[in-house]
Amino acid sequence: CSSNNESNSFKCNWLSHLCLYLCFLTENEEFGPVFIQEPDDVIFPLDSDEKKVVLHCEARGNPLPTYRWYINGTELDTEADYRYSFIDGNLIITNASEITDYGKYHCKAENSFGTVLSRDALLQFAYLGAFSGKTRGGVSVREGQGVVLMCTPPPHSPEIIYSWVFNEFPSFVAEDSRRFISQDTGNLYISKVQPADVGSYICLVKNTVTNARVLSPPTPLTMKTDGVMGEYEPKIEVHFPTSVLAAKGVTVRLECFALGNPVPTITWRKINGNIPKKARLRKSQAVLEIPNIQLEDSGTYECKAENPRGGTAFKGHLQVYTLPQWTRMINDTQMDSGEKLQWECKATGRPRPTYRWLRNGLPLTSQDRIEIVNGELTIHKVQQMDSGMYQCVAENKYGATYSNAELKILASAPVFVPNPIRVIATLGKDVSIECKPRASPKPRITWKRGDRRIQPNKRIMLLRNNTLRIVNSSRADEGSYVCRAENQLGSAELTAILWVKEAMRVELSPTRVEVTVGESVVLSCKATHDTSLDVAFQWFFNQKPINFQQDGGHFEYVQTQSSTVDLMIRNILLKHAGKYGCQAQTSADTVFAEAELLVRGPPGPPGVVIVEEITDTTATLSWTRGLDNHSPISTYNLQARSPFSLGWQTVKTDPDPVTGDMESAIAVELNPWVEYEFRVVASNAIGTGDPSAPSRAVRTKEAVPSVAPANVSGGNGRRHELVISWEPVSEEFQNGEGFGYIVAFRANGTRGWKEKMVTSADSTTYKYRDETFPPLTPFEVKVGVYNNKGDGPFSKVVIIHSAEGEPRDAPSDVKANSVSSSEIRVTWKPPSPGPGRPRGYEVSYWKDTEQEESGKKQRTVKNETSMVLTGLEGNSLYLITVKGFNSIGQGPASAAVTAKTRKAPPAQPPTNLMWIQDGNNVTLSWDPVKAKDNESDVIGYMVLLKQEGRGHNQVTRTINPSTTLSLPEGGTYTIEVRALSEGGEGAVSSQVRVVTSSGVRAKNNQCSVHCLPQSLTWTALLLVLLVPSASW
Repeated sequence: CSSNNESNSFKCNWLSHLCLYLCFLTENEEFGPVFIQEPDDVIFPLDSDEKKVVLHCEARGNPLPTYRWYINGTELDTEADYRYSFIDGNLIITNASEITDYGKYHCKAENSFGTVLSRDALLQFAYLGAFSGKTRGGVSVREGQGVVLMCTPPPHSPEIIYSWVFNEFPSFVAEDSRRFISQDTGNLYISKVQPADVGSYICLVKNTVTNARVLSPPTPLTMKTDGVMGEYEPKIEVHFPTSVLAAKGVTVRLECFALGNPVPTITWRKINGNIPKKARLRKSQAVLEIPNIQLEDSGTYECKAENPRGGTAFKGHLQVYTLPQWTRMINDTQMDSGEKLQWECKATGRPRPTYRWLRNGLPLTSQDRIEIVNGELTIHKVQQMDSGMYQCVAENKYGATYSNAELKILASAPVFVPNPIRVIATLGKDVSIECKPRASPKPRITWKRGDRRIQPNKRIMLLRNNTLRIVNSSRADEGSYVCRAENQLGSAELTAILWVKEAMRVELSPTRVEVTVGESVVLSCKATHDTSLDVAFQWFFNQKPINFQQDGGHFEYVQTQSSTVDLMIRNILLKHAGKYGCQAQTSADTVFAEAELLVRGPPGPPGVVIVEEITDTTATLSWTRGLDNHSPISTYNLQARSPFSLGWQTVKTDPDPVTGDMESAIAVELNPWVEYEFRVVASNAIGTGDPSAPSRAVRTKEAVPSVAPANVSGGNGRRHELVISWEPVSEEFQNGEGFGYIVAFRANGTRGWKEKMVTSADSTTYKYRDETFPPLTPFEVKVGVYNNKGDGPFSKVVIIHSAEGEPRDAPSDVKANSVSSSEIRVTWKPPSPGPGRPRGYEVSYWKDTEQEESGKKQRTVKNETSMVLTGLEGNSLYLITVKGFNSIGQGPASAAVTAKTRKAPPAQPPTNLMWIQDGNNVTLSWDPVKAKDNESDVIGYMVLLKQEGRGHNQVTRTINPSTTLSLPEGGTYTIEVRALSEGGEGAVSSQVRVVTSSGVRAKNNQCSVHCLPQSLTWTALLLVLLVPSASW
């Protein structure tokens, strides 16, 4: 702040006093509690390692607030229960228990100015119990019959996710149009049982918070042999409730699944309305999922299950509720005694919220001077006793929200801050001098100039707000003016010094400029003003101040002289076209000048796109012209989007190209029975503009399918089965409703085709069974398509073989050789080629003292013809057989062969390790290991040298109880010794740790593992310690 003249000196003093006063007020202002953080709902895992629950509560206030906590309306006593403690305003619960601590919590913050209550927070506990260990009874059904397998989940909180395991983990049941897992009941529903469904089913539940998982006991599903179930009409087994309540914004899942033969088809509709476009059908249409549910999504929904035998339907009503949300809140208020307070709070919600009022945490009701009508609070003739913290609570059955405010009743003598003040006027303009003292009750105001009281006239007026207004100011008006304020508590005077200055002029150039997108321009602003006043500039764009920090990539503020500034606009975009203003401001007046910038660029987006006509492969579109942005439109580009496309794609048109003078065209080569959205993009000589808004979604008309299934293949399956599989045709190319497949096949070399209809568009497999099929019979196969419009093309004919038989012959030349005391290597030759080719081999083995049934089995990986059996007992005789297996079953076993494992390696480790060091060489020796009668003879020793910090190990083998090792300089090493025998490696010796450093060659030294070197003065130091043995 410069004080080189009288004007600036006055300004500096005035600003200094104002700053000091405001800083004092900010630091010392007293006020009631204001929440910074309120408690949130908590779901606490019971099995958490962290045994503390923390509920947060923090409020600011002066004096600092104190806190109390309540559970279900009862105050918590930290002295009565040691588990509760407070840190600042936060509540800590140690060793939280669901029995004692579940419930709703709120905190109370209070100081000398009042009390406020926080919102309620619900504390819940997450857990997942175990299933009952009781064996579950089996379920037996006929082929073609529907079945429901019950999950019966264990106790849990909160929600859980259900899945089912088939036979063994992790083989999960795959959901399709025939099988469905309800996330409401947890049960598994099979609409039509097939032979492949026979097996064991296990329900798996997962807690959504803790991720804990538990498995139920298995439920066996068997097939009755008394016949196949005939066709019957659908029966809906699982459905959504008749009344569904959902909070606005959540995702709603409506389930509907039916049993029936043939497998029913599920369809959905909304009664008296359309299903929201955002809705998605999941799990073969058994689940209707509506994300981000809104009030308009409420209504009655119907699911319908149909098959050729009939149909059935279920209806339920979806109702969306919302928590209260404020549209008008109350604010902190200061009033003089005797005035009338009127507060109103309003909130939206469904059901409609009700209101209640609290003062300092206690209910407030209508009485005497207080009137409460719903969300309106009126207090007549407020008094000091009415001061405090007020809360308006809006609530419905689903929740509540709080609006808080402090009421202060004032009482003070008049005070002027700042005082004195300086007022600068522009010559010939009106000027106002305000008189706004801080006082309560309102003071009486008088004005004077010098010693004379001011009398209002046509040029000097006293306004109702106590402001002194001078019209058409002149130099004669300069001088001091005094405003006096007085009430029953005291009085004060404000001195205002008036200065009258020449008016300022501003010139902005150029006033109109035209540029192309990407170019730059400079606007210059010059102010002519009274030199005793400082001038400040501000740039505007379309009447809004320019933020140079946020828009610095395009706008730059350039100060060329004290009274001249430039606006540099770089890399201009279309959005930069408009009015630019320069505002120059002194303490006397403000002047504004404006210039216009025109920008040439790519066209703007075309107007609304309308689909006027639709066929199976074309759509006639029309649109309205958008802005050409000062360059004529040359062409239009039509784009389409479908659920199957990767974003927007350009479509072919008629005519081609679509010229800039046209406002309609035909999109061609579309796919039949596909929902499309369309948009239009315009281009001119400068570039391509933004696209139009999308049209409404329309579906092309149906047509006969034109795409055949791909990758027709098959094979495997059960005995006497022909399995045919294919890649399903995408919905994009199904061309209409009623889509399905025609499976045609014939024995290779025959003439007549056998055709079967597959009605499910999602199907990928067809199985045909004939007991007369020999294994691996070749068939010619093709798969075609059809829909309600007719039959489409067939795929190319491929050769597929029927299922193979189980292996007929046993492997030959089976041999078994002992590798160690715990391993036997088995080899064999595959059986002769035949229709039952093995896909792998199973090796069975058992001790000669055991029965074959109690033996163990191991299977090869793929078609290997050897295996090493591990984990065997030493010095034991084993019997071994080998059999082949494939997808059909197992073949006969080979004749049993025998092999005896070797004796166990010595259990005694090498002892009395001694070492002698000569330079970089270390010679080790130890006592020989002698094997016991039940151990394998020692055939040598293995010495392992490991350098710390490196993964490479050095292994030395010797038949003698000694060896010499070469140690590189500079490192830390460990040495271990084991005995070697036919039975394997023996026990490890104690570890020797050797530390060497680079330098002079070390003197000869020797030691055992029980002693240390005698000298520590060598440059190369060798230290040997006995350390615990480690695994290799």
